[in-house]
Amino acid sequence: MKKSFLLFLFSMAFTLTGFAQQTIVKGSVLDGTTGEPIPDVTITIEETGQTRKTDSKGEFSFTQNVPLGEQVLKVEKVGYVTKRYPIIVNEGQTVDISGMTLDFDSSDKKDLFIISISDANLNSEDDGLTDNISGLLQASRDVFLSAAAFDFSATFFRPRGLDNANGKVLINGVEMNKQFNGRPQWANWGGLNDVQRNQEFSMGMSANDYNFGDLAGTNNILMRASKYRRGGRISYASANRSYTGRVMASYSSGLLEGGWSYSVLGSRRFGEEGFIDGTIYDANSFFVAVEKQINKKHSVNFTGIYAQNRRGRSTAITEEVYDLKGRRYNPFWGELNGEQRNSRMRETDEPILMLNHYWDISSKVRLNTNVAYQFGEIANSRIDNGGTRLVNIDGESVYLGGARNPTPEYYQNLPSYHLQDSNPTAYDYQLAYLAEQAFISDGQLDWNALYEGNAALRAQGGNSLYAVQSDVVKDKQLTFNTILDAELADNIRLNATLNYRSLKSENFARLDDLLGGTGYLDVDFFAEETPNTVGGNLEDVAQSNLRNPNRIVGEGDRYKYNYDMDADVISGFAQAQFKYNKIDFYVGANVSQTTYQRTGKFENGNFQGGGNDGSFGKSDKLDFSNFGFKGGFTYKITGKHLLDVNASYFTKAPTLRNSFSNARQTNAKVIGLESEKIQSVDVSYIFRSPKVKARLTGFYSGFQDGSDIGFYFTEDLAGLGVDMGDAFVQEILTNVERRHVGLEFGIEAQVTPTIKLKGAASVGQYTFQNNPNLYVTSVDIDGPLTFGDGTTQIKDYHVAGGPERAYQIGFEYRDPDFWNIGVTSNFFSNAYLDMSNLARSANFTSDYDGNTFNDYDPILAKELLKQEQFDDYMLVNIIGGKSWKINDYFVGFFATINNVFNEEYRTGGFEQSRLANFRRLKEDKSRANGPVFGPRYFFGNGTTYYLNVYVRF
Repeated sequence: MKKSFLLFLFSMAFTLTGFAQQTIVKGSVLDGTTGEPIPDVTITIEETGQTRKTDSKGEFSFTQNVPLGEQVLKVEKVGYVTKRYPIIVNEGQTVDISGMTLDFDSSDKKDLFIISISDANLNSEDDGLTDNISGLLQASRDVFLSAAAFDFSATFFRPRGLDNANGKVLINGVEMNKQFNGRPQWANWGGLNDVQRNQEFSMGMSANDYNFGDLAGTNNILMRASKYRRGGRISYASANRSYTGRVMASYSSGLLEGGWSYSVLGSRRFGEEGFIDGTIYDANSFFVAVEKQINKKHSVNFTGIYAQNRRGRSTAITEEVYDLKGRRYNPFWGELNGEQRNSRMRETDEPILMLNHYWDISSKVRLNTNVAYQFGEIANSRIDNGGTRLVNIDGESVYLGGARNPTPEYYQNLPSYHLQDSNPTAYDYQLAYLAEQAFISDGQLDWNALYEGNAALRAQGGNSLYAVQSDVVKDKQLTFNTILDAELADNIRLNATLNYRSLKSENFARLDDLLGGTGYLDVDFFAEETPNTVGGNLEDVAQSNLRNPNRIVGEGDRYKYNYDMDADVISGFAQAQFKYNKIDFYVGANVSQTTYQRTGKFENGNFQGGGNDGSFGKSDKLDFSNFGFKGGFTYKITGKHLLDVNASYFTKAPTLRNSFSNARQTNAKVIGLESEKIQSVDVSYIFRSPKVKARLTGFYSGFQDGSDIGFYFTEDLAGLGVDMGDAFVQEILTNVERRHVGLEFGIEAQVTPTIKLKGAASVGQYTFQNNPNLYVTSVDIDGPLTFGDGTTQIKDYHVAGGPERAYQIGFEYRDPDFWNIGVTSNFFSNAYLDMSNLARSANFTSDYDGNTFNDYDPILAKELLKQEQFDDYMLVNIIGGKSWKINDYFVGFFATINNVFNEEYRTGGFEQSRLANFRRLKEDKSRANGPVFGPRYFFGNGTTYYLNVYVRF
C-alpha cells in the first residue's frame, strides 16, 4: 500500500512538472462592437507561420513548438480588419491574450467582384462566366489575388490564364460547379453578399480540407447559421454597371438558448439598363439558414437559397458598328409600346436546398455529411425568324416562309455592305449613306415590324413568321458527400472526402411569344436547301420530331429540339498534412468515375432512328475514369522568409458540353474524345514582417487532350463543289495542348499606421503547343468533314482571354476616425483576339474542289492569319468609405469609381469564321471601306461608380 502511494505521488509530481514546463499561447477573439466571440478567426504566429482557428467560443491555443521571445500574433478573418498583437513568450509559461477584438470591415469590397461577375455574365451564352474568375479569388487575403479580384477583373484578366472552370466553388463543403461546362453559376447565389462573408480559400493546388481542388484554387463559402455574428444589416446600393439599385436586409440570431441559431436575408436588384444600353436587370434573392446544436458532438444545419435573376444580354460588335454607335451599343433591344424590350433575355431560377450534419467524434476527429438538391431552369431567349408554312405545288411538298435576320446590325444593314465592290458606283454610295444615317439615328430592333409581319400572315390564315424562343436547361441535381477531418497527431492531419453527384438535365427550345401570331410550324425551314436527304424525302428531313410531323406549336410548347442529359460522378479524395518547425508539407490523391448519357425525346428528320447515329432514345454511355496526385511543402528559411512549392498531375473528364458533337439533334459523341491531362508546378518566395508582405511566384501549367466545340455559319467549306460550301456547322477540336507559364508578384507595405502602399504584377505567356485535330459536322453535309491532315495550325498562337500582363501600384489610407480612401493605377497589355480555327486548317488553302488555290501566296497568308494584339491601356480606380457609431448602430457608406479617366479599351473578341479561305479573306480584308465580316470585339466600361449605404446593428 505504501509502495502504491509513493508511486502515485511520483506520478503526480512528474505530471505537474510536465505541465509547468509546457509553453502555451492561448486566447480568444471578440467582436469589437458586440463583444461576442468570433469563430473561425485565423491566428498566425508570424515568426513561424503556425496557424490556429478559433472555435465556436472564439478561443484558440498553441501548445506545440511555440517560439520564444518577442512574437507577433496576426488575427484575421474575411469581413474584419486584420490586426497584429505583440506578445512575449517565456519558456515553460502560458501567455493568455484573451479578449482580443476585431472590428467589422466597412469597406465591403465583396460587392465589387459581384458587380464584375454581373457585367461579364451579360455576354455569357452558357451557364456561368467564360473568363472572369474574380468571385473565386475574392476571399483571398493574398496581395496579388486581391488585386486580381477587385481591380483586374473588369478587364477579364485571368490569373495564370485560367478559366473559372479551373477553380472550385463550394457552399458548406458541397461543390457548386456545373457539370454542363464545369463552371460555377454565380447567379444561383447572387444578391446574398451579407451572408457570404465567411469563406475559406486555398490558392491553386495547395492543401485543401474539402476536395482535391483545381489550378485556380478552391473557395468554400460557409453558409452555416451558427457561424454568423449576431445582428442585422440594412443597405442600399446605387451603381451604373449592371444593376442601378439594390436593397438588402439581413439578420442573424447568433447562438440562442436551446442550441438554435438562424440567419435570414432578402434582397432586390434592379435597373432598366446598366452601362451597356438595353441591359435590363431584375433579380430577387432570399436566404435562410437554421441550425440546431443537438449536443456537444452533433449539430444539424439547413440552408435554403433562392436567387431569381432576369437580365438583358449584350454582344460583341464589329469595328464598323463601334465607330458608328460607340461602346454602349447593344443591338438586342428595341422599343415596344414606349418601353425597352431586349430579345436576348437570360433568366436563372434554380433554388438550392442543403442539409448539413456536423459530428465531432472526438476533440480531434470531425465528420461533416451533406446532402444538397438543386432544381429549376436557366432560359436564354432569342428571335426565331424561321417561321414557315407547308404547301403542295404540283404534288410536291414545299415549305414557304423564313425571313432575313432581323438584328439591326445585320451585315446587309451596314454601309460596308453597299461599298464592298472595288469600284462602288454613285448609287452604292447613296445606299451606304442612307444605311449609315438610318443606323446612327436608330439602329435598334424593330419589334413593330415583327408584329406587323406576323399580323399580315395571320390575316391570310398563315403561321407566325417570327417568334421569341428560349433555349432552356432544366436541371435536377442531387449531391451527397461526407468529409473527414482527423488530427492523427499534433502535427499530422488527415482529410478525406467521398462525393456523389447525379444530374438529370432536360434541354429543349420553348416557344415563349408568338408576337401576335396564331401558331408556329415546327420544321426546319432551311432543310429546303439541304442536299443530303438520305433516309427520307424533304418533308421528313425538315421535321424537328418525325413522331409528330408538321406540328403547329403554341406559346409554352417545346419545339425544335428536346433531349435529356444524365451525368453521374463518384469521387474520392484523401490528403495528409504534416507540420514541423522548419517545414510543412502535404500529399493528396483523388479518383473519380464519370458517366454521361443522352436521351433524345424528339426524332430529328436529319438523324432518323436511334442509337449513336440517330436522335431518338438513349445514346451509348460515355465513361471516364480519372485520377490525380498532388503534393507540396513550405520551407521556413526564417520566420520572415519562406519557400513554398506545389506540384500536381491529374486528369479531368470532358464536360457534358464537349462530349456530344451536336447534342440538340443527335446522339453522336465527339470523335477522339479523351480525359484532359493536366500537370502544374508553382514555386513561391514569401516575405512577411509586421510591416511588409510580399510574394513572388513562378508557375507552369500544361494541358493535353483538351476539347472544345464551337457553333457558327460559314460560307467557305472546301471540297463540296461550286456554291455548296454554305452551312451552319459544329466545329470540334480535340487533342488540344496548351502551356501557361509566368510570374506573379504582390507586395504591400504598412509605411505608417494609417498608410499602406501596395503593388502587384503578372507576366504570363499562354499558348497552344500543338496543332489540334479539327473536324466539322452539319445537317448540310454527309458525315464529319476534315481538311488536309485533319488539324488546325494554331501552334504558338496565344490563348485568348484577357491580358497576359497586368501591373498595379496604389495606396490605401485608413484613418483612426473610421474613414478610408484608396487609389490604384492598373496597366494592362498583351491581350489577343480569339482566332478562327477553320481559317487555320487546310480549308484555308483549298478551293471548292478541294485543290489548293492557284493564286495562293504563303507570305500574304501569314499576314492575313496573324493574331491581333489589342492596344495597351491603363485604368485608375478610387475606393473609399466612412462609418459612424450612433448609440448601438453603425452607419456608413462605401463607394468606388472605376476607370476614372474614361479609358476606351477592348476586353476580348473573336474572328468570324464566315469567310475562312485565303481568297475570300484576302478580298474582305482589302476592301477600301472596311471588311464586311470583320472581327467582333467586347469593349470595357467607361467611368462607372458603385455606392453602398448601410446601417448595421
